[in-house]
Amino acid sequence: MFYYLSNLAGSVSGLNLFQYITFRSGAAVITGFLAALFLAPAVIKKLTIFKIGQMQRADGPKSHLSKHGTPTMGGVIIITALLSTVLLWARLDNRFVWLLIFVAVVLSAVGMADDYAKLVKKNPKGAPSWLKFAGQILAAAVVVGYLDAYPPNEAYAAALSVPYLSSKVVLSLGGFYLAFAMFMIIGASNSTNLTDGLDGLAAGSFIFCACAYAVFAYAAGNFMMADYLKLIYVAGAGEITVFLAAMIGACMGFLWYNAYPAQVFMGDTSSLMLGGVIATAAICVKQELILPVAGGIFVLETLSVILQMGYFKATKGRRLFRMAPLHHHFELKGVQEPKVIVRFWIAGIVLMLMALASLKIR
Repeated sequence: MFYYLSNLAGSVSGLNLFQYITFRSGAAVITGFLAALFLAPAVIKKLTIFKIGQMQRADGPKSHLSKHGTPTMGGVIIITALLSTVLLWARLDNRFVWLLIFVAVVLSAVGMADDYAKLVKKNPKGAPSWLKFAGQILAAAVVVGYLDAYPPNEAYAAALSVPYLSSKVVLSLGGFYLAFAMFMIIGASNSTNLTDGLDGLAAGSFIFCACAYAVFAYAAGNFMMADYLKLIYVAGAGEITVFLAAMIGACMGFLWYNAYPAQVFMGDTSSLMLGGVIATAAICVKQELILPVAGGIFVLETLSVILQMGYFKATKGRRLFRMAPLHHHFELKGVQEPKVIVRFWIAGIVLMLMALASLKIR
């Protein structure tokens, strides 16, 4: 909304600032942060009154038993702060902004239904698996269908940009691209959900991944910068930077209350949404193959679950890890929760820098 104040720059000095993506992105981080900080106490109070609290598994780490009853479904803080900030600072005539809003709203609704079933209806299994999967498929299908009809870049519609090479190299997938893109969105959505098991782990790890993609989006949306860095140019991709900046700010504000010891958990309301949004952003800016690097924490967490299940079945009951996802393995080895979280954050920062390094190793 504030972007359109730049139309008055001719008559009011200083309003031209609102046309710059860098200015609006910085403002979005601050606004999202403050909005989440302001909303959190009221949301936590309401969740406490209605007794919408965490239910801990009896077979989980014993240190987590003290978390039982901690207000959960706090993801409403993130999604509310995000949407209000985006409406204020992003260009509302940008197609990518509305595509990301759609994914955020649909996946938040799916997560909220799951949280409602688990925490309000007291159903340990949550919403039916088919309902959650159907919601994820819907979000992914709409995104992929739209981008198939109106590609970010017509010349590279079904191609993947290969990072870390000295020239612009693309891998064409043809008709397989649609299935690949849907798998990305659904897989990323579930991987962030799996990572949300320690205080601040998912929110903090997401911030670093989103920072990397905010840079990629800004570069891809600038023709001269994209050409210099050998990126696929995507007209309008710069506004994705503003959207991701709003998400970063909202997650920072939420992390203020979610950091160890957490006063509130995000629940599926936001954990499903975070991964779906970042995967959609990766597809829109044509930087799909860098997601496993920037989001390496989420990939490792998911792989640990897959390996654990496979090993358990292959060996008829033996375990590869003490517990999956991976963060619980380290807890059961005796590493204190705050130390596990900070070490994962450090790994997330390193992965973010490795992803950004691909901009120069081309």
